[in-house]
Amino acid sequence: MKITEFMKSKKGASGIGTLIVFIAMVLVAAVAASVLINTSGYLQQKASTTGKESTDQVASGLQVLQVTGKANAVGTDIDYVTVLVTPNAGSGAIDLSQVTLMITDGATKVVKKYTVTTGADNDYYDKDAGSLFNTAIGTSAWNITGTMLPATGFGIKVIQDEDLSCLEDTPVINKGDLVAITMVKGALVLDERTPVSGEIQPEFGAPGIMAFTTPSTYDANGIMELQ
Repeated sequence: MKITEFMKSKKGASGIGTLIVFIAMVLVAAVAASVLINTSGYLQQKASTTGKESTDQVASGLQVLQVTGKANAVGTDIDYVTVLVTPNAGSGAIDLSQVTLMITDGATKVVKKYTVTTGADNDYYDKDAGSLFNTAIGTSAWNITGTMLPATGFGIKVIQDEDLSCLEDTPVINKGDLVAITMVKGALVLDERTPVSGEIQPEFGAPGIMAFTTPSTYDANGIMELQ
C-alpha cells in the first residue's frame, strides 16, 4: 500500500468529546502551574527569611574585651567582677536586657540578668564618667559599698554610646558601643587560684566568652585584671 493511500485511510478524532478532553488538560496544566508558582514563591520567601536569620545568628554576638575584679576588704576573695563588652564586627543591635550572664567557679554556677528597678532612676544603670568601682557617686550600679547590686542581677555602665541607644529602660548596644557589666559574686567562691569560666549570651548571636584563673594573692580592696 502506498503511503498516500495509508494516510488517507486515517481519520482524526473530532467533536465535543475531544474538545472537553482538551479543555480538561488545559485546566489541569493551569492548576499545576499555579501550585508550582505559589510553592516556589513561598519557598523563596522562606529561604530569604531563614538566610537573614542565619546571617544574624552567625554575624551577631558579643565580644569580651576585658574582665576586671575587685577584692574584698581583707584580700581573701573577689567580691565584684566587671566585664567590658562590645558587639562583634558586623553584629546587629543587641538588647542587654535580654542578655544572660552565666559564670561558674567549678563548684557553683550562677545565672544573672540585667536588673531594672522602678522609680525615676534605675540603681543598676549608669553612664557617668569615672571609675567603674567608684564608691562615691551615689546610688548607682557602681556604689558597691552596700548591697546595691543583687546576687541574681548585673548592672550596666555605659562607656561609649555615640547614638545614645543604650538607655536605662532599653539598653541596646550596636556598632562602636562599649559597656561595662558588673556583677556581685553571689554564691561563687573566687579565692586564690580558682579556675573560672562563663559566657555572656545575647538574645541571638555568639556569646562573649570568659575563661581565667584568679591570681595567687589579693590586696585588700584591690583591683585586678583577670582576662
